[in-house]
Amino acid sequence: MKLDQLLMFQSVAELGSLRGASDRLHKTQPAISQSIKQLEIGLGVTLFSRSGYRLELTQSGRILYQHALRVLNEATSLQNMARHISSGNEPSITLATEASYDLRGIIPLLSHVQKQFPDTQIVLRQERLTGAVEALSEKQATLCLSPVSTELIQNTKFKMHYLSSGCLINVASEQLLARHPELLTSTNLLNEYQIVVQDSGKYSKDKRWGVQDGQRCWYVNDFATKKMLIESGMGWGKLPQHQIQKSLDNGTLLELNLEDIQSRVTFDYYLIKNKDQILGPVAQTLWDQFEAYSFNHIESSG
Repeated sequence: MKLDQLLMFQSVAELGSLRGASDRLHKTQPAISQSIKQLEIGLGVTLFSRSGYRLELTQSGRILYQHALRVLNEATSLQNMARHISSGNEPSITLATEASYDLRGIIPLLSHVQKQFPDTQIVLRQERLTGAVEALSEKQATLCLSPVSTELIQNTKFKMHYLSSGCLINVASEQLLARHPELLTSTNLLNEYQIVVQDSGKYSKDKRWGVQDGQRCWYVNDFATKKMLIESGMGWGKLPQHQIQKSLDNGTLLELNLEDIQSRVTFDYYLIKNKDQILGPVAQTLWDQFEAYSFNHIESSG
């Protein structure tokens, strides 16, 4: 069985005649007829009924026609991917993103690149705390999007482009606050559970950011679980503003204004790449579009 035979099979099935298939494929009718017969012999079934004016698919032919379409579509995809790779485009790129970042802001960019390079798979790899930068450093990601420290900004290994700022807000539920009618400081919450998102990277070296000594903690690996636990009154902690604004507006969550800790922490998010890395055409296009895109509307929407 050859792809040419399947193409002829498809054309005859759709047009109902050797002549129509001949015109479409620019092959002689005898050549098409012979290929169809060879295909029938190879498959061991009769594909067409030849009793009428038009060539009509048999019951077996109708079933195999649908399978032939899938094979031809896969073959076309394979050919397109081969051309894509041979042109120098990457089969896949990975963008590691810090979980607190509002991804809604970059959807237009990803959509645009997807339309430009439909055969490149874009992998969004969500990490927590130092995980995105670690994935980039260990070349498990092509680019990363993460808040950065002063130490990281001074690191000559990376090239960075500022995108936007974001905010984490210390919150609790009304149910938890009802247990502490005279709540003033975080020490009053030592026996409550602080819900903490675990670092997906190794760079933190077991540091516990924003956790006071003696504090009871629950550890989770995503903000959705953290938000659910806090809303249920099982604990307190910081959550990204874009994820909880509706909960703040409707009173499901309340901002914690304590005397000894900041209620809100603001981060600056950067797109980061390794300086010594030569980006492929798709990754370079994505980087260039990030550099050209205005993120002001994202900051104002928070």
